[in-house]
Amino acid sequence: VQVTDFENLEAFRQYFLKTIKQYKEEKRKGKILNYDDVLIADEKNIVSLASGSLGGKGRGLAFINTLIYNLDFSKYSDEINIKTPITAIIGTDEFELFMENNKLTKIAYDTHIPYLELRKQFAQANLSDKLIAKLDRLLDQLKKPIAVRSSSISEDSINHPFAGVFDTYLIPNNKPTKKENLQELTTAIKLVYASIYSEDSRTYFKTIHQKVEDERMAVIIQELVGSQHEHYYYPHISGTAQSYNYYPIAHMKPEEGFAVAAMGLGYYVVGGEKSFRFSPKYPSTDVFTTKDMLKSTQVLLHAIDLHKKNIDYVNDGENAPLVNLDISEVEKHGTINHCVSVYNAENDRIESGLSGNGPRIINFANILKHDYLPLANILDELLNTAKDAFGSPIELEWAVNLSKTDNNLPSFYLLQIKPIVTTLINKDLTVKKPDKISSVLYTESSLGNGEITTIKDLIYVDPEKFDYLKTLDMVREIEFLNEQLLKHNRNYILIGPGRWGTRDRFLGIPVTWAQISNAKVIVEISIPNFPLDSSLGSHFFHNITSMNVGYLSVQDSSLTDFINWDIVKKQKVITQTEFFKHIQFEKPLKIVMNGKQRKSLISLNNH
Repeated sequence: VQVTDFENLEAFRQYFLKTIKQYKEEKRKGKILNYDDVLIADEKNIVSLASGSLGGKGRGLAFINTLIYNLDFSKYSDEINIKTPITAIIGTDEFELFMENNKLTKIAYDTHIPYLELRKQFAQANLSDKLIAKLDRLLDQLKKPIAVRSSSISEDSINHPFAGVFDTYLIPNNKPTKKENLQELTTAIKLVYASIYSEDSRTYFKTIHQKVEDERMAVIIQELVGSQHEHYYYPHISGTAQSYNYYPIAHMKPEEGFAVAAMGLGYYVVGGEKSFRFSPKYPSTDVFTTKDMLKSTQVLLHAIDLHKKNIDYVNDGENAPLVNLDISEVEKHGTINHCVSVYNAENDRIESGLSGNGPRIINFANILKHDYLPLANILDELLNTAKDAFGSPIELEWAVNLSKTDNNLPSFYLLQIKPIVTTLINKDLTVKKPDKISSVLYTESSLGNGEITTIKDLIYVDPEKFDYLKTLDMVREIEFLNEQLLKHNRNYILIGPGRWGTRDRFLGIPVTWAQISNAKVIVEISIPNFPLDSSLGSHFFHNITSMNVGYLSVQDSSLTDFINWDIVKKQKVITQTEFFKHIQFEKPLKIVMNGKQRKSLISLNNH
C-alpha cells in the first residue's frame, strides 16, 4: 500500500492502526512487536520495551517505518539501501513507574534543587527489573554504538516542537563486559528522564504556558548510523531536510524545500554549526558564492571516541563521549573522498574531488552534482510524500553511511520526521517604504508575521566591541539581561552579529533558547570580516519560529537592508555591560513583519 493512496494523514493512520492490530493477531512475529514479545531487532521492526505512549518522536518513527517499507524505492535498489536503524521504544508507563517507585516527584518539582544535583539523584535511582531484563536482551543484538533519545508526549507537536530542549545521549557500547554497557545505557535513560526538569525545559514550558508537571517521557533507543574509522565512530553524512524553504534563491520556490548536510554526527547540523545547504530539487545549483563557501565550509566533525574511558554522563552531559575531529585528520580515514572539493586559487574556482591542491571545501559535489548517489532524488521524493501524508510542512533527519555493507551498497537512513511550525499569516500587512528619519531597522530577509506596538526595550551587541573569541562571555551577559527583563515581564528586540543559538562559538553567540527567552524579535547581522549565514534547520531556529518570534537578518553589504545606528545610539541606556547595551525608547516601537514578502520594518511610533 502506498501512503499516497490516502486522502489525508488521518485516513492513513486509521488504516495503519487497523492493519497493525490484524497483523499482531495473525502473525506473532509482525512488524511491530508487543512489549511482552521476544525481542527481534532489525531495521523493519520497532520493538516496544514498555507500554504507554510512544511520545512525539516515537509516533514519527512509527510513521517512518511504514513509509520506508511501503514506498517503492526499487529504482534505487542497485545504488543504495534505504532503511531505518534498529529501534526500540520505552513507553511512558516506565517513566511514571520510575518516578513513583523512586519517590522522585517532590525532588523534580522543587525548583530550588540545582539541576546537577537532580541529575545525580535520577542517575542513582532504579529502573524496573522488567525493563532491565529487556535491555539486557536488546544489547545481545545491538553491536554498534547506541543513541538514546527523548520522546516526550509534547515533543514534535504541530504547535511547539521542543527542538533540542530534552537530552540525547550516545553510548559507545564497546566496554569489555555487557554489564558495563548496560550500566551506561540505563544511566542515559534516567538522564533523559531528568532532562524534563532542566532550566531550559522549565523556561520553555513557562513560555508556552504549559505545566512541566504534566509532561511524560518515552525513550527511543536506536543503533547509531555510521562506521568505525581508527578508534572513532561517525556517519559519513548527517543532515536535515525541510519541505518548505524560507529563503529560496534564483528560480527556487519555497514549497520545493531545502536540505542541510555535514560530515559526522548530526549534532553538527542541528546545533547550527558550519554545514552545507542545498536544494533537493536543484542539487547542482550552488546556494553560496565561492568566497562564502571558503568562509563557511565545515572544518570539524563530531564523532564518538571509542577509546575514551570513564565517561561521566552525569557531570559532562550529552558531549561526554564526543570528540571534534579536524577535517585534515578525517581525510586520513579515507572518508571524505565523495564529500569534498578543492579550491583552486589560480583559477578562483572550486574543483570536485581531491585531485588538486588547495583548501578543502565540504560541498558533497560528487554526490549532488555528479550523481555518485541519488541522495537529492531520495530526499525530494520523501519530502513530497511525507508532506502530503502529514498535511503540513515537515522536516526529516537522515544520515548516510558510504561504507558498502548490506548488498555491497552504501545506505541511506531515515531517522526522524516531524511537522514544522510555519509562521501564521493571518493578514497581508503593509510594510511601508523605510525612511532614514524614523526607521530603526529594515530588512527584506525575515521570518515572522504581525504587528507589534508594545516593545520599548532593545538589547544589542556594540559592533565596535564585538570579538568572536569572547562569545562565551557574551552568553553570560545576555543571560543576565534577559533575566532582568523576564522579572518585569518585558519583551525586547535583540540584535547581534552572526548566528544566535549556534553551538559553534566562532559563528555567533552560542546561547540556548532559554537564555534569550523574552526576546520577541531576534536580529542577526553581519559586520565587516564577520559574515552571516542564518541558522536554518537548527533546533534553535525551530523554537523561535514556533513562538512566532520575529527572526530578521541584516547584511552589512545589502543595498536595501539597514540598521539606523544613529537613532539607536541616541536612546536612553538602561544597562551597559562589557559587550551589550540595553536601551529603552521613550515610546513603544512599531514593528511590522510581512511573512509572505519576508519584509520587516521597525520604526519610531510617532502616532
